[in-house]
Amino acid sequence: MTGSRWTAADVSPQHGRVAVITGANSGIGFQTAIVLAGRGAKVVMAVRNLDKGRAAREQILATVPAAKVSLQQLDLASLESIRAAAEALRSEYPRIDLLINNGGVAWTSKQTTRDGFELQFGTNHLGHFALTGLLLDTLLPVPGSRIVTVSSLAHGTLADIDFDDLQSARRYSRIPAYARSKLANLLFTYELQRRLGQAAAGTIAVAAHPGVSYTELGRNLPSILQPATRFIGPLILQSAAMGALTLLRAATDPDVRGGQYYGPDGTGERRGYPVVVQSSTRSHDLDLQRRLWSVSEELTEVRFPI
Repeated sequence: MTGSRWTAADVSPQHGRVAVITGANSGIGFQTAIVLAGRGAKVVMAVRNLDKGRAAREQILATVPAAKVSLQQLDLASLESIRAAAEALRSEYPRIDLLINNGGVAWTSKQTTRDGFELQFGTNHLGHFALTGLLLDTLLPVPGSRIVTVSSLAHGTLADIDFDDLQSARRYSRIPAYARSKLANLLFTYELQRRLGQAAAGTIAVAAHPGVSYTELGRNLPSILQPATRFIGPLILQSAAMGALTLLRAATDPDVRGGQYYGPDGTGERRGYPVVVQSSTRSHDLDLQRRLWSVSEELTEVRFPI
């Protein structure tokens, strides 16, 4: 580590480890994949669009010719696709070291998943909840295995869980809906870590956020804002490679502890190098964590083996 600044150079050798990364074909997921592949991990890029996934895989191989990178089709907005992907992954990789729940959508117009869930909550939270539950028994036997779930600075603003209108059937606003899904990511991580600890499991659950990074998530902003975002974004936002450092540290630093939350060290956690940060008071509400877990099990029909 250079001084107090943790960088990609600090990622330890990952030879023999299997890392499954959702949404790995672009943005911080892609940057995470290329670093882990360069350190010797077997990287599984779990992506919705296989054509984009193949193009991303070729980019990694052009940079790291010896990389071990494979693709798995996964649509986080479909429980059927999640179950099929989990079955394929369990068959191919009976032992998984890292599950990085990165993929997602942001600021979409009002839409639903194939199962009728509000799209952002259904994709960002319920999709990853189901995938994690279906893959957990491939992680539990592996010493040092980790589940890293990506949240956002947005989780602390306009964020609440309205169990009386969980799918935003009565009222929908794209920014609060995104914030709610990111709060759910943290509630899930903390409750998962509590359950892993009670089970005396060697697997840990950790969360991370990439600050304000320039990625493709902005494609769903209102059209009037997109030209300005494309022009100004690269000038004021940190790169996807910098944003990915928080995921990489959460996934690989031997000093990481279960239940920690990593974000950038700069002003307002908007940019910088990865450090342990604090999430909102709301995210630490034990009753909220447990209730969301119970509701998520009911909606996805996925039960965790802990």
